[in-house]
Amino acid sequence: MNSSASSTAIDIRPTTWAMLSARLRGGYVDAVLHELQQRYGDSPGFFENEPVVLDLSGWPTVADPTPLEVDALLRALRHVGLQPLGYRDASGQWPTLLQHHGLCDAGPAPTEPKRPTPSAPATPVPAPEPASAMVVDRPLRSGQQVYARGRDLVVLAAVNPGAEVIADGHVHVYAPLRGRALAGARGDATARIFTLSLQAELVSIAGVYQTAEHGWPDTVHGRATQVRLVSEAGADKLLFEPLN
Repeated sequence: MNSSASSTAIDIRPTTWAMLSARLRGGYVDAVLHELQQRYGDSPGFFENEPVVLDLSGWPTVADPTPLEVDALLRALRHVGLQPLGYRDASGQWPTLLQHHGLCDAGPAPTEPKRPTPSAPATPVPAPEPASAMVVDRPLRSGQQVYARGRDLVVLAAVNPGAEVIADGHVHVYAPLRGRALAGARGDATARIFTLSLQAELVSIAGVYQTAEHGWPDTVHGRATQVRLVSEAGADKLLFEPLN
């Protein structure tokens, strides 16, 4: 199945709610399940029971799911630690099937209220100190996973096939990256991945991912590379750039 970075079936991103939003699109529940397995299959409980609203604004109105598909979808979301509480912009059979599982209509996405202009200059509030990066100085073997919550991750040795490195911020691998690397794991689209040798099985930024199945560009394969997220024609895609 084609899992190119520019046409993902699900994007999990922060919202103005105090919860995540999982936007489903494409019209095929199997595709959503495949991507959840591809990204988080080795990480049960990754989201630590965080509430999520299903955003169905991008789901085709003619693509009704079956009850078994909805059941499988909700179980897959819970497996990775998401707790579906509601939905929005659902049509067709979606509302009936989701309500059967206890989800409610969350209504339209809220907008940020305008803040009144203060009559006097506000006292500057110092910015919080950023969390220091997590540093790993040993090779990571198949089956090992490292997650830098709320900060960057710096790996000073090889990430071997079957290993996984995850960070809410940037991922730096100062060695060959042969396993999986996920930056911006909680939706930071400005996060980047850096490695001295790109040979990865999968790279992902803010939920947009690409696998080695499609091959890496010749300009970066096996070379020092940075990976970042860009938007083109309304679609997010990963950009691979050589560093030397």
